[in-house]
Amino acid sequence: MAKGSQLSQLKAALNQAGLSRQQQNGKKRKRTAPDDGEKEKKAAKLQEIHQKLNPFDVKVTKLKHDVGGRKIIGTVGRPAQSKQAGIEQRKKTLLKEYEEKNHAGGIVDRRFGENDPTMNPEERMLERFTRERQRASKGAVFNLEDEDELTHYGQSLSKLDDFDNIGLGLDDDDDDGGQIDKSTVHQDHFGGFDDARDEDEEGEPTRKKSKAEVMAEVIAKSKTHKIERQAQQEEDENLRHELDQELDSLRSLLFTPAPTGAPEAGPSQSQGGVPSTAAPHTQDPDQEYDQMIRELAFEQRAKPKDRTKTEEELALEEKTALEKAERRRIRRMNGDPEQSDSETEGKGKKRARQRGADDLDDDFMADQEWGALGAGLGDESENVGMNEDEDEDESGEDEDESEGDEEAGSGSEEEEEYSVASGDSEDEEAEEGETEALTTRVKEKPSKSSSKPKASKELPYTFPCPGTHEDFLEIVENIQDEDIPTVVQRIRTLHHPSLAEDNKLKLQALTGVLIDHILYVTSPPKPRFTLLTSLVPHLFALTKSYPIQSAQHFIEKFNLMNMNLKRGLSHGATDSNSKTWPELPELSLLRTVGMLWPTSDMNHHVVSPARLLIGAYLGLCRVRSLQDLTSGMFLCSLFMQYEQLSKRLVPEAINFLVNAVLHLAPHSFKDVASLPGTFPSPDFNSEHCARMTINSAKAKNLTPATPDLPALMTGEVAEEQMKVDLLGVALELLSRFSEMYKSLDSFIELYEPIAEVLAGLKAGKLPSELATRLNSLRDALSRVLKFSRQARRPLRLQAHKPIPIATYIPKFEQSSSNYLRNRDPDHERNEAAKLRKQYKQERKGAIRELRKDARFLAAEQHKKEKEKDREYNERMKRVFTSMESERAEEKAMEREKMKDKRRSGRK
Repeated sequence: MAKGSQLSQLKAALNQAGLSRQQQNGKKRKRTAPDDGEKEKKAAKLQEIHQKLNPFDVKVTKLKHDVGGRKIIGTVGRPAQSKQAGIEQRKKTLLKEYEEKNHAGGIVDRRFGENDPTMNPEERMLERFTRERQRASKGAVFNLEDEDELTHYGQSLSKLDDFDNIGLGLDDDDDDGGQIDKSTVHQDHFGGFDDARDEDEEGEPTRKKSKAEVMAEVIAKSKTHKIERQAQQEEDENLRHELDQELDSLRSLLFTPAPTGAPEAGPSQSQGGVPSTAAPHTQDPDQEYDQMIRELAFEQRAKPKDRTKTEEELALEEKTALEKAERRRIRRMNGDPEQSDSETEGKGKKRARQRGADDLDDDFMADQEWGALGAGLGDESENVGMNEDEDEDESGEDEDESEGDEEAGSGSEEEEEYSVASGDSEDEEAEEGETEALTTRVKEKPSKSSSKPKASKELPYTFPCPGTHEDFLEIVENIQDEDIPTVVQRIRTLHHPSLAEDNKLKLQALTGVLIDHILYVTSPPKPRFTLLTSLVPHLFALTKSYPIQSAQHFIEKFNLMNMNLKRGLSHGATDSNSKTWPELPELSLLRTVGMLWPTSDMNHHVVSPARLLIGAYLGLCRVRSLQDLTSGMFLCSLFMQYEQLSKRLVPEAINFLVNAVLHLAPHSFKDVASLPGTFPSPDFNSEHCARMTINSAKAKNLTPATPDLPALMTGEVAEEQMKVDLLGVALELLSRFSEMYKSLDSFIELYEPIAEVLAGLKAGKLPSELATRLNSLRDALSRVLKFSRQARRPLRLQAHKPIPIATYIPKFEQSSSNYLRNRDPDHERNEAAKLRKQYKQERKGAIRELRKDARFLAAEQHKKEKEKDREYNERMKRVFTSMESERAEEKAMEREKMKDKRRSGRK
């Protein structure tokens, strides 16, 4: 081997073996395909060079006493190859067993009666034997292939040379034309007696068949065809019989059975309702079958249906139907004559309907085609006597609105309103300004037809898509609340995204309009929660279609609510004039968020800000009145709804409920220091909360009722009844939170102070029903705390095997010669020692293989865990990157704001 680097050694070895590439001359040489033998020789040379250049691939054990001619196994080893072979073998066997460890398979036993518990083994075996014999009996009746079994009058047909003395002829039934195959007719009937004969397999000319053999083959084939034809006919008969038996069940699916007590419409009655002349019991079955088949031709369910239309086609049809209904409504309002569809869609000429001599104008409703969208939405008979001036005014307004809304965009007023919510220009005045409303307050205008009943006005079918809330209020100005969802549905239908390019932007703006209208209808003094319930499905559909734009609308409202909270806290958290707690519109918006968005996500763009906002309300606002307690308990119930799946701990809700119980129920605690636990109680025994305690003399006979949120927020309920209702709600929420948090590890530390607070309440001064609830809550908490203490186990050190004491006693051997150590003169004892040694070696080898298997499985598990961790780390990196970018933008905005403040001279 040449000296130098491995690259030079490799080049030298390749040149020496003649495997290096030869330099090509100027002329192109014709390439020849290498032979397989040359390929093998070249591969062997390359393998030899590879072994010489890699000395660590071979492990040689040096012998102490090398004896010539002796072959010892194991002196030369290839650890890398053996290791790789072991890994490949484990991948084929052990890895497959590991992957299929939890897989379960089975064989389905389909033998007759195997899964029937009502049959004993004897009955099963008898039935199986019967079935087997039946299958065997269904085979060929005649074995025509065996010539020894063909007889005539007791004589075998195979022993007869000809049929001269036997009166055997073909029957009339056998002489069916076309049943003999083409080859037999060609060879035997016409070309079978030629001198030219085919040769057999050995090359010798075939023997000429005798007349008897030829006729025997003809008869056998004829009989075979006849038997096959009979078997096919029997099979067809059986199939027809089965279909006749199942015909009644098929008819029951197509025809509705006659009602009880009514005469059945038998097959004797035709489709047209004319009975036949023959009675059912005397009618021929074939005629009955033919009559039923003719009836099936008129069955509607047997006719093919139209194809399923696409979403765009359905939206276009609905829009066309609404526009057609609106045109007819306008014509009825204006007193114009009706037009047919062909006249309206074709030439567009207004031509009056032709009237007959006895026409009394009583078929006005019959000529209308409402379709599925306009039916039942108005009373047309009352619209005939409407004032024509009002009809013309309303139609003109509808046209103006439709033209104006198509040209108008999102609106400047909406941009000005949301610019405050974004906090870009007035964040520095958040603590000094006044509280802003979440939506525009529009004064209600008295309608022209207020003296008339609203049912007399028909609902229009086409509406423009509102870009702002003011436009929407103008649209629904004279429309009843139960018809507003219909208006929203028709707006969505008319402005489907597939009908125009800008409809998508209009529907995105409609999402913000519906949010504003929800805040508008839930505002005091007359909140309309029924209308809120009917608008939520439309808002849910729009949110599902445009989640990003809908989330932006909600975030803008949350920013405005947070700004109002900061302004209220800046005026004084205990000031009765500062607005800190959310009112009915804000509570309705937060409740709607829980219905539209998933609340169990770890981080959500809408729910997470809502959760932070609710926590800020519960943690920063101070209780000053019963209305504040009502608002806070509703927020606690919202937290209960949000966290019912994720079961995240919300300490603000627990603290607020405990403080609410202390404010409402009479107790034995004197000051904050005497309260158990460490939860904050800033309003305990304060000036505002001192009068909230239930008066036992006045509330003795009161019972807690289902709380009415609007009534409690507006103060329409009596004060003592309101206190009793709120205390009942607080106890119920504490019970539900305990059920939700009982699986937490810190449940004992969380609810032990609450149990002590409940134990310090004076149940005797409460109404009887509230006292019962309080006692049941105490018992339930004591049981849950007891089970939690029993389930908790203290930490212990891991149990180890005791380490033995080291011994220093020397080990003595009887013989010092190494070759005499295993030579025992006792043969049995020597064989036993060999077996023990062999067992020890096998045991070591098994342990070594088991360790290798364990390492291999551990490596495979580590690969899976590493891949799983890699995916998790990548996902977390993306999340942290987005959070860091948002935080960086927020800090940059804060620095810009501080610079603006310093420029303006403020600190």
